Amino acid sequence: MTGGGARIWALHAAVLVVVFAAQYWLSPYHATNLARIMVLAVFAMGYNLAFGYTGLLSLGHALLLAAGMYAASIPAQLWGWTAGPALIAGIAAGGLMAGAVGLLALRTAGVSFMIVTLMFAQAGFLTILYFAPVTGGDDGFALPAASRTILGFSLATDTPRFLAAFGLFASGLLASLALVRSSFGRTMVAMRENEERSRMLGYNPFTVKLAALVISGLYAGGAGAAWALLFGYAGASFASIQYSILPMLYVLLGGAGTVLGPFLGAVLMFYLIEFASDLTSAYLFIVGLALVILVLFAPKGILGTIRERWARWLP
Repeated sequence: MTGGGARIWALHAAVLVVVFAAQYWLSPYHATNLARIMVLAVFAMGYNLAFGYTGLLSLGHALLLAAGMYAASIPAQLWGWTAGPALIAGIAAGGLMAGAVGLLALRTAGVSFMIVTLMFAQAGFLTILYFAPVTGGDDGFALPAASRTILGFSLATDTPRFLAAFGLFASGLLASLALVRSSFGRTMVAMRENEERSRMLGYNPFTVKLAALVISGLYAGGAGAAWALLFGYAGASFASIQYSILPMLYVLLGGAGTVLGPFLGAVLMFYLIEFASDLTSAYLFIVGLALVILVLFAPKGILGTIRERWARWLP
């Protein structure tokens, strides 16, 4: 491993150590919020692999999140599945849904791709509402406590819930770092920067983009399943357009095409919304103003700007 590689891995390991240690000095309320942020960050990591590294601007990731959520929560509710099998089912559902959407949506590009993914997501949202007797529709449903267990520990309690969220987050972060530093990760970036030149070098853009989208779906499905299992709720709102826009905002705020950007963006956006909502009911105005300022002064996001100006070694 080169010196630069050692520095990169050390930075990400340090972040994980700080996040893990936070449970010991945060109050239960803020520790639970951090668990929520970690799950949302996993969702954003997947979006970042598709958008930040491969250049696939999607507005359909809410469908992948919801696929994982319902693939985990419906068996848990109807058949009493525990958290382990339910999480695996959710991850698989996210990847399968991403593959199915990608096979059709990747026949387009640019704005057309964005619109097609949005249409798929809206169709998924309406399907969830249509099958309300099973999905709970807008009201959703709570998962039974007996299904929210893993290795005998209840995910409804603070410490197991935090540790489960941290385990998912740490796995996702390290896998993302390993992926973007691999040869396939460099191929993803090549597709983003110059698809035609990559084609001339012998790479198949459709195959590479489909693989990146499926990996992104695995992350989204895992985040959806984890949210249902850790916080005991599944509902149609998670399939709405809001949850396709949120991961994009996290990534743009933290820095698209940076491994730690989605986590930083999720932390800042979560607490920005919480702070603004305490000040006014028009909290989205404050959030929008903050994003406008960011775009004007740091168009590549916080970590993207830091990488460009001071730390070019950041992955």
